[in-house]
Amino acid sequence: MSEYKFTKDWFSWAPPVWERLIPMLPERKRFLEVGAYEGRATTWIVENMMEDCGEIVCIDTWEGGEEHVNGEMTGAEERFDYNREELHKKFSSRYVSKHKGKSHFVLTCVSGNFDFIYIDGSHIAKDVLTDACMAWPMLKKDGIMVFDDYLWGDMSRPNHVPKPAIDAFVNIFIGELRIVHVGYQMAIAKK
Repeated sequence: MSEYKFTKDWFSWAPPVWERLIPMLPERKRFLEVGAYEGRATTWIVENMMEDCGEIVCIDTWEGGEEHVNGEMTGAEERFDYNREELHKKFSSRYVSKHKGKSHFVLTCVSGNFDFIYIDGSHIAKDVLTDACMAWPMLKKDGIMVFDDYLWGDMSRPNHVPKPAIDAFVNIFIGELRIVHVGYQMAIAKK
């Protein structure tokens, strides 16, 4: 993947999990990613999961959150744009759609049904819960939603980590989902 520009690798451990999810997907045409950073997960999806004529909708502010320190966001949007162009050169029949803004605003403008949704935006619990609740109606039956950073963070600050929000979402929607993976990420499928 040397043709892409990445400065952080917060993703390389995820592909073995995602490879097991691929056969479970109803189709592999439409993807939604909340929180794209430099596009490492985006790139992996386009290269390994997406069928031709597919699309991934990427949402991010490219401003970062309270967990981003020491200039981690500096240049992240530019690297995402560069990586998006590289993907277009390699896979002209696979489209990467970029939407800049806070997810709770952008999600009101996104339409359609998605085969796969990746929630990895804000790590603040209320934001994670909002992203999941807004995206859930857009997930196809048998589609998969993956939450990143399920086991991340300092649990002494439960409103500042994803886990309580993910647990609340799963508990509230338990009749509509089945859990397909629990680890650092949680993956659920829509019944």
